[in-house]
Amino acid sequence: MPAPIIVFDLDGTLIDTAPDLIDTLNLVFTREGIRPVAYEAARNLIGGGARAMIVRGLEAEGRVFAPAELERIFADFLAHYTAHVADRSRPFPGLVEALDVLAADGYRFAVCTNKYEKLSVLLLEKLGLASRFAAICGQDTFGVQKPDPEVLRRTIAAADGDPASAFMIGDSLTDIRTARAAAIPVVAVDFGYSELPIADHNPDRIISHFADLPAAIASLCPPR
Repeated sequence: MPAPIIVFDLDGTLIDTAPDLIDTLNLVFTREGIRPVAYEAARNLIGGGARAMIVRGLEAEGRVFAPAELERIFADFLAHYTAHVADRSRPFPGLVEALDVLAADGYRFAVCTNKYEKLSVLLLEKLGLASRFAAICGQDTFGVQKPDPEVLRRTIAAADGDPASAFMIGDSLTDIRTARAAAIPVVAVDFGYSELPIADHNPDRIISHFADLPAAIASLCPPR
């Protein structure tokens, strides 16, 4: 039997990446003569990948760019963000301790994110966490992205897991929809980047601190 596996979203779930993402977004916007986006508003733009964040930020400012110009801005964003991916991004409190507890209970871990795989690996390497995950999969890993459930299924397979003993941890409606479509239990964190209160999206469990994750996972396991 494969070990049970817990699949985490990255931005807003494992890592508070908002400071570096928003710094990069506003630096690029300033270069383009666009007003910076306020931090709290920009925080809600995160989750669909950098390109979606840029487009949503432009829409919020009432700006529309031609596809070629958008690609240039996107390339500028990626170049700066890659060089500053972990300047201020940090794991959410209690994450490392929760992973230790769950690993001791026999769980394995993977990451399923709409961030590019290379950036995801780079970020987790810089934070000393990459080795904890059996697979780190992004929007470009399989050519599909959340909420398509196939990306979650393929992430589980890449980590040698079994969907029948898998769990999803996320911070957004996208994560919940992905897990639901794959018929996998989902635990939501309420400290991430959801625009609406995460309870409005009816995940199976909600946690406010990673110290609560082991108990939440245990409560979703069938009786032995």
